[in-house]
Amino acid sequence: MSKKFHVYVISDSLGETGEMMARAAAEQFGGNEYEIKRYPFISNEEQIMEIVEEASAHRSIVLITTVLVNLRDKLREECSRYNIPMVDLLIPVMDVFSNFLGLEPAGEPGLVHRLDERYFKKVEAVEFAVKYDDGKDPRGVKKADLVLVGISRTSKTPLSMYLAHKNIKVANIPLVPEVPVPEELFEVPANRIIGLTTSPYKLNEIRLERLKALGLDSQASYADMGRILEELEYSEKLMKKLGCPVIDVSSRAVEETANIIVEIMKKNMLI
Repeated sequence: MSKKFHVYVISDSLGETGEMMARAAAEQFGGNEYEIKRYPFISNEEQIMEIVEEASAHRSIVLITTVLVNLRDKLREECSRYNIPMVDLLIPVMDVFSNFLGLEPAGEPGLVHRLDERYFKKVEAVEFAVKYDDGKDPRGVKKADLVLVGISRTSKTPLSMYLAHKNIKVANIPLVPEVPVPEELFEVPANRIIGLTTSPYKLNEIRLERLKALGLDSQASYADMGRILEELEYSEKLMKKLGCPVIDVSSRAVEETANIIVEIMKKNMLI
């Protein structure tokens, strides 16, 4: 039986071209199970580091469609660091155009979607997710279509970005026992809040990998099982108080969890 592989499609725009090419190529190798993960609107090096770090935990290939030189260089650097094969889908084509026309490319992402109304809505949703990520501004919870709550490393940010691609404005709030949640959260209807939880063992594994990637001591309280159980107990109590639906993300890919959320929102007539 063949071993499953993952294809990470990273783009500074929608990433649709990359996903289509990834699927077309993967299907030529029948009998090999694969999963495609698309990350649109990537705009900074920190996002790239997190995505490539995640890819390093799997048998992965990275495909990129970005016209921004600094992001392309960072992707090459990170993929090389983790020994992950990377394919730049745009550069060979742009080089041919550049040589033929005698011009340099504009280096501006998303031009093909500039006049697309849906594209603008996606951009607005992505900007919203970035602005109100990780509880940066609690006022966002009252403006959001959806609020995600959960302790650290329960996929709040990846889910926010993925749902933004579906034109859903998401704010997310980290749950920490020592830090009170913003009062605004209790003013949001329960059907517009989703709680995220996970297995303590899975969380321990993820947090240990995170500490290792950051070069920090694996004995730090962040990955301590006692601390993890304390955080999960606190989050469970708070979610019960909020009366919101709760999704266990332990064995689910971001896409699967996002689809569950979309179905909940449709059922509640929020989209």
